[in-house]
Amino acid sequence: REHFAREVLVLSPWHPTLSPAERNASDSTIRTVAHPEAVVALAKDQPGVPVVVEVLTSLRRHGVQPTDLESLIRPLDELDVRGFALHLPLDEQGAGTKVKDVISWASRLTDAGLSPHTLWVSHLSAAELAQVRTTLSTTTIKPRVGTQLWHGNREHFAVNATVLDVHEVAKGDRVGYRQQSAPKDGHVLVVSGGTFHGVGLEAPSVSRGLAGRGKAVARTGLQAFGKAASPFWLAGQRLWFAEPPHMQVSMVWLPGDMAAPEIGAPLTCQVRMTTAHFDEVFGL
Repeated sequence: REHFAREVLVLSPWHPTLSPAERNASDSTIRTVAHPEAVVALAKDQPGVPVVVEVLTSLRRHGVQPTDLESLIRPLDELDVRGFALHLPLDEQGAGTKVKDVISWASRLTDAGLSPHTLWVSHLSAAELAQVRTTLSTTTIKPRVGTQLWHGNREHFAVNATVLDVHEVAKGDRVGYRQQSAPKDGHVLVVSGGTFHGVGLEAPSVSRGLAGRGKAVARTGLQAFGKAASPFWLAGQRLWFAEPPHMQVSMVWLPGDMAAPEIGAPLTCQVRMTTAHFDEVFGL
């Protein structure tokens, strides 16, 4: 509250078993509830607190189910219900599936006597959002845009690492914890950024199509021979790990035909924003 005087919606669902110490949150906190027992617990212990009720979509991560609605009418009357949330999948099975899911849930809530005056929705395109707003014209639709912020236009931010050390090596020289041999004459760069920062970490992805599966097989084959591309770039060229990243730093190969940077020089770094942890953030 010292830095932000308005209300904050906590997206992770509150549950009395998992977060008993958070039962008495500040007045500026709006909780998300996604289980009948969580609704009942808050209605009993803190009547009048603001909540957003998450309902179960085809994503099937969190949410109350249609069969829960009737039993929730009375406890929800004891709470300040700010609306209902639908966490939708990124992909959909068939055209218009996500839009239909939102409209269907609005009907279920209305039929159950729970007024869906406000719906929080995620992963809808501009066209899908417009379609939902046209169909549910009396409902306030609030898009959640965290994914667009974290995975949006990369031109709005830049991630850099710093060169901490530079070592000249000849082909066959051994380096690192695992004593990998240098593939060619060149340099080993020690750069800031290790597993603590999210370097070398990635979420599993679904390979689609022959091209995507081919790339996945190629990456696996290279890694089997100790070769892995790093997220660090110099002069428009991607550098290869000399060995798996350490906790705080990484060691990468620099080919002999490239000029070695000075200690303190920046390297461009392409990391997954949802797994990255930065030492410093500038420009905010």
